[in-house]
Amino acid sequence: MELPYYNAPDFTPQFMASPEEAEKKIGHTIAAFSLTDQHGSPITEKDIEGKIHVANFIFTSCGSICPVMTRQMKRVQEKFGNRPDVVILSYSVTPWMDDVRHLKEYAGENEITSPNWHLLTGKKSEIYTLARQSYFAEEDLGFTKDSTEFLHTEHVLLIDQSKRIRGIYNGTLPLEIEQMITDMERLLK
Repeated sequence: MELPYYNAPDFTPQFMASPEEAEKKIGHTIAAFSLTDQHGSPITEKDIEGKIHVANFIFTSCGSICPVMTRQMKRVQEKFGNRPDVVILSYSVTPWMDDVRHLKEYAGENEITSPNWHLLTGKKSEIYTLARQSYFAEEDLGFTKDSTEFLHTEHVLLIDQSKRIRGIYNGTLPLEIEQMITDMERLLK
């Protein structure tokens, strides 16, 4: 069975007969962005074009779900870390604290070594807008939340080569990450 597409924040799955049909019917894609990774390199939507990527939202001083999600994302790094057609984007939800130096330290402490795993910082407003409007990162959201309200979610999202959402997973649950890895393999075929 093909993976569904998600076109709205309610995550109602939509199944398409072909990529061409999806092109016509699924209007939602990940918006343009310009952020900085743990190496001080600029990362934009051009870095994910034609590739699949997984996205999650963390902060380096988080003591609850973030370390668990990072451990689960390391499984993705182990499986796909050297593939140029797969990207991992971990967006900091506290970019005012998570500067390049903090992200680099976090990467070192957590053995984040893949050249395709980017820990991202930048303007809070840009990250939060991207999280809420492009990735639909919070369950009860839509566009109702104030952009200053703190963002904290265990969701990991799978995005296809056309920047369309194809899966949502709980990043703290090993079984869900296993399913995401299987779904990633399906998208790469």
